[in-house]
Amino acid sequence: MNSTDPHGAAVTTDEVASAIAAVRATSPLVHCITNTVVANFTANVLLAAGAAPAMVNDPAESGVLAGVAGALLINLGTVTSAQAEGMDVAIGAAVAAGVPWVMDPVAIGALPLRTDLARSWARRSPAVIRGNASEIGALAGGLGGRGVDSTASPEEVAQTARTLAAELGTVVAVSGPVDYITDGHRTARVDAGHPLLTRVTGVGCSLGALIGAAVAASGDPFVGAVAGTALVCVAGDLAAADHTGPGSFAVALLDRMSDVRPEDVAARAGLR
Repeated sequence: MNSTDPHGAAVTTDEVASAIAAVRATSPLVHCITNTVVANFTANVLLAAGAAPAMVNDPAESGVLAGVAGALLINLGTVTSAQAEGMDVAIGAAVAAGVPWVMDPVAIGALPLRTDLARSWARRSPAVIRGNASEIGALAGGLGGRGVDSTASPEEVAQTARTLAAELGTVVAVSGPVDYITDGHRTARVDAGHPLLTRVTGVGCSLGALIGAAVAASGDPFVGAVAGTALVCVAGDLAAADHTGPGSFAVALLDRMSDVRPEDVAARAGLR
């Protein structure tokens, strides 16, 4: 099954499965400057997928690590002025070293510090920008959602995401009931996942880190963004089959993340 846009570009389930396998084979180091709520879960998600996590915030060290990592994640969930300094240094080092970096503009729109940072950093060559529909809309000048919760759907911001991706030269991944990924030319939709994914703190934030791992392993930001999204969604479907409560589901999600097979991607990812 292929995922195509009107211009004929495509990503195949084989490419997505290969990117997931490449993460397990190469164990890329993902430097995560992320929020305090999700750091532990993010590290566990990366480990379950086969990647290696590192969390360094201080500007005296963040640039050093970012320059040698496989990928960098910048997550604005609980950003402070001090953490922003470390993020800024890390972004500069990653760009200088050619290390792909992912930005997660958590809850931007109404909150001024993170909104200004996200809009500025979006122009510093992120490989991927991942957020919910309201966050992507806010990055383009909208008002944002209700805190970390989206009040818009991916379909409502699909054209905004495409335009933003083309303007910035990046991949924009919009998370929601159906995930939408675009680089302004190629597009893909991942129609999979389970509602329990929204009942566990840190799944979306961890997805940003996982996308970074897949970009580092595959060398293609678009394929990496689709692969990271598909892995989370397929693992969520598999975990929910036997675990109906959010606590047991969270543990099962990590278990399933480690053993998603190519045939699971083909059967469950809903790529189109």
